[in-house]
Amino acid sequence: MRNIALLVSYDGTSYYGYQSQPGGNTVQDCLEEAIRALTGETIKIHGSGRTDAGVHALGQVVHFHTESKIPAQRWALALNTRLPDDIVVRAAIEVPLSFHSRRSAIRKTYKYAITSCRFPDVFDRKYVFHHPAPLRFEAMQEGLAYLLGEHDFSSFTSPLSTKPHHVRTLYEAKLVVEPGGDGSLEQGRGKASLIVSGNGFLYNMVRIIAGTLMQVGEGKRKPEDIGIILAAKNRAKAGPTAVPYGLTLMSVEYGSEWELDWQEAMNRKY
Repeated sequence: MRNIALLVSYDGTSYYGYQSQPGGNTVQDCLEEAIRALTGETIKIHGSGRTDAGVHALGQVVHFHTESKIPAQRWALALNTRLPDDIVVRAAIEVPLSFHSRRSAIRKTYKYAITSCRFPDVFDRKYVFHHPAPLRFEAMQEGLAYLLGEHDFSSFTSPLSTKPHHVRTLYEAKLVVEPGGDGSLEQGRGKASLIVSGNGFLYNMVRIIAGTLMQVGEGKRKPEDIGIILAAKNRAKAGPTAVPYGLTLMSVEYGSEWELDWQEAMNRKY
């Protein structure tokens, strides 16, 4: 028995999310079908985490056990010929049987993309939320500071969350602003990337943070309100859940014991 880890990117626009469900049409379904077509095995893959319908991934990590003798460096190319063009396996590595893509993860990074330019960029429409009015970017960045560290994030998760507790640690929370697709440099106009890294994330957590933060940007809330909302531990105190298509899972990190050298694997000759 072997354990294979894959680094996967996907455009979530057409899928009902990552995780398999009765209605089908998920990223997990497509990956499992590609593996079955390649090896003849019916296996279940395990992802580092779920992404909702419409959410994208640059660096999702999955693993699965297989009896196949296919060399690790051949998996990416072989699977990509059997996958739709909106799912790409970027690299494959053989890992110890004890490795688990979710349980072994120590850090995840997400990006939520927002543009406040007057008009949307037609090429970004599936990946960036368009906010047509200017935003107070400095106030938004100030509000993010309240989220750093270990907190109970009950205010920033869906009531449908099934986790036993809502304590998580955010290592990084920042707003990176650059000129938008129309080149606008006016005050409050541009393309903003909300980047958050932590030891784990709750259901809808990043999208609720983004929705609440945009209210700060609109002047409907003060930056310090983020700390008050956090302390309330009440979802009703936070803002709306931002639309899914602005969210991308950027990367998943693991402890040094696993030595997942994706770059080396991507540079390896087939």
